[in-house]
Amino acid sequence: MVWDRQTKMEYEWKPDEQGLQQILQLLKESQSPDTTIQRTVQQKLEQLNQYPDFNNYLIFVLTKLKSEDEPTRSLSGLILKNNVKAHFQNFPNGVTDFIKSECLNNIGDSSPLIRATVGILITTIASKGELQNWPDLLPKLCSLLDSEDYNTCEGAFGALQKICEDSAEILDSDVLDRPLNIMIPKFLQFFKHSSPKIRSHAVACVNQFIISRTQALMLHIDSFIENLFALAGDEEPEVRKNVCRALVMLLEVRMDRLLPHMHNIVEYMLQRTQDQDENVALEACEFWLTLAEQPICKDVLVRHLPKLIPVLVNGMKYSDIDIILLKGDVEEDETIPDSEQDIRPRFHRSRTVAQQHDEDGIEEEDDDDDEIDDDDTISDWNLRKCSAAALDVLANVYRDELLPHILPLLKELLFHHEWVVKESGILVLGAIAEGCMQGMIPYLPELIPHLIQCLSDKKALVRSITCWTLSRYAHWVVSQPPDTYLKPLMTELLKRILDSNKRVQEAACSAFATLEEEACTELVPYLAYILDTLVFAFSKYQHKNLLILYDAIGTLADSVGHHLNKPEYIQMLMPPLIQKWNMLKDEDKDLFPLLECLSSVATALQSGFLPYCEPVYQRCVNLVQKTLAQAMLNNAQPDQYEAPDKDFMIVALDLLSGLAEGLGGNIEQLVARSNILTLMYQCMQDKMPEVRQSSFALLGDLTKACFQHVKPCIAITIGRLGYVCPQEVAPMLQQFIRPWCTSLRNIRDNEEKDSAFRGICTMISVNPSGVIQDFIFFCDAVASWINPKDDLRDMFCKILHGFKNQVGDENWRRFSDQFPLPLKERLAAFYGV
Repeated sequence: MVWDRQTKMEYEWKPDEQGLQQILQLLKESQSPDTTIQRTVQQKLEQLNQYPDFNNYLIFVLTKLKSEDEPTRSLSGLILKNNVKAHFQNFPNGVTDFIKSECLNNIGDSSPLIRATVGILITTIASKGELQNWPDLLPKLCSLLDSEDYNTCEGAFGALQKICEDSAEILDSDVLDRPLNIMIPKFLQFFKHSSPKIRSHAVACVNQFIISRTQALMLHIDSFIENLFALAGDEEPEVRKNVCRALVMLLEVRMDRLLPHMHNIVEYMLQRTQDQDENVALEACEFWLTLAEQPICKDVLVRHLPKLIPVLVNGMKYSDIDIILLKGDVEEDETIPDSEQDIRPRFHRSRTVAQQHDEDGIEEEDDDDDEIDDDDTISDWNLRKCSAAALDVLANVYRDELLPHILPLLKELLFHHEWVVKESGILVLGAIAEGCMQGMIPYLPELIPHLIQCLSDKKALVRSITCWTLSRYAHWVVSQPPDTYLKPLMTELLKRILDSNKRVQEAACSAFATLEEEACTELVPYLAYILDTLVFAFSKYQHKNLLILYDAIGTLADSVGHHLNKPEYIQMLMPPLIQKWNMLKDEDKDLFPLLECLSSVATALQSGFLPYCEPVYQRCVNLVQKTLAQAMLNNAQPDQYEAPDKDFMIVALDLLSGLAEGLGGNIEQLVARSNILTLMYQCMQDKMPEVRQSSFALLGDLTKACFQHVKPCIAITIGRLGYVCPQEVAPMLQQFIRPWCTSLRNIRDNEEKDSAFRGICTMISVNPSGVIQDFIFFCDAVASWINPKDDLRDMFCKILHGFKNQVGDENWRRFSDQFPLPLKERLAAFYGV
């Protein structure tokens, strides 16, 4: 292959045929399903990055090689995009210019896939700080909008939309001479364009600037709103979705402008929440959530409740798609292992964050900012959850005034013969629990037994939602005589914890944890039965639910406390926990919930935990030590060593706190044989507030459990606290100044001593009277310094002379006559008093 390292790059760059074939071969191979082949291709692509014109080949395949199939050309562009992300600063100028000009010349490619790929490439280059270095980009794209050719106009708009999403902040700053003053009025002209795709781009572009209250948009806010209203009935779902999204954001930032039209907007959103297209309906449903957070909600919506509530309730039914995705027809799946993405932490993406490029239909590899849907992300935030959330918030706004609109619907739903309808009724009941609790109380004696019966429904999705709804009423259940509802509920929930469906196991475990928190010691009579079930679940559960089981066990320990400390309970509970503990490696994130669980158990078992404490203690100290060591390596050589996950250290410190609280004085020998105090001292200075918080909590627990080991370090801590928050600590100065001074005079000059004395001086300046009775001890401690820093010496001078001036020369002489001679000479020599 003839790679020419010194090629003189000009726009007339021509690929070497053999090199081109080699790259095409790689592009074909990388589409293979075989992961080994994919890995080899990945390595080859990395190696090719050392050739300056490799990226020319990639842009050539994307824009010029029309003979190739589109997926291959698009892939070439996406690999180039990843190279831009990783190595753009190393591209030779000629290559950069060639790529930029090829992008602009091909933004109107006849293929939507290629146009979208070029658009992604343009915005990636732009977001690498290149908007400043590519001055003709925005003017050129804006002028292409006026092209007669649809493809060119659409391609340019697609690219502009991505740039608005990725670079909204810089577009609205002085860096670029405020291009939005031209762009926003330009976009508004296209709201009436004949092509739905272009109308949709235009609204999406302007939408990026609502939440930040961009000046250029605020100037045109009235014409923006007017144009939105004109698009209200657009036949294109994507346009309707963007109109709804705009109105939702305007609620947050320009309520004043929407208020005059509020009645019509509410009517419109009611229609859209029932849109045939679920994406539009979901976007519209966010409106109720956002409106409910506004103070004017109560007055604005009250006359619309009779229409709105049925719409929300109707949206709470599972759609056919949901049921397929949730494998709602699979009743028993407990033996199927979890896939790893089941266990990823899942967050609802806030709607105010720019929605990523989801409409160009390109799925990109190994990329963190382009969402690829899997089973879970689809069912993660949908119309059902949004409707339920909206009903929940509205219940909190209207309280019992909502019930006349809900109760007639509930009667129908809860006893319906179709499981999907009945399930939605149970969800409604749970959603209103918090807001309408008072008004629901008269109906609960009838409803709770009905729900307890639903726990054994033959549909798993009914059983799982019932667990959740019952947990929302746990507070009331516990307030009644235990035999009436608590006992039957607990019995049935425990059966559900051992359900043959994983989703039900998960819901039951979470619900049981809530019940534990509410019932506390009410559960003590049933402990053997509860532990029996939870321990059996250990042998039954797959990966994801184990993590929730740890939480249920930890919460149980928190709720019943020392009642758990019985030999027969310990014998049941500890072996499976310790077995898991031994199986997990130090790098395994499953340690987090297990350590949290053990922390609660250790606190509850007290002396009962003694047989297990040594290996647990040792491992926690090791985890802290490992994390600190890794952090030091990372600070010294960030490119060589990656930053540690500090959560390991936080949960380990918390478990040590649990041990100290549970074992009390028994932890003394473990502390004596370890370097935990040194480690803890390092943790107290960590940059991460959660680490500092956990280390101070541990200090508190160790102070109670074995003060003799903490004592040598405590004076310093008081000083540092005084330095950080003198107002809070200074009033107590009188209580601790004497022992503090006698303890610190014996420490060698060092940084710790320095910061501690700065703290004391700061506290004395806040509360001078606190030191008067013990001033001789302070003088003695000051004299213990061989070589204080200049500014600290000045602090000492100021305090000593201040005291002398206040009492007067005669009193000072009488006072200083009590000093031992070495002290008197030292203060005179160093501080002139």
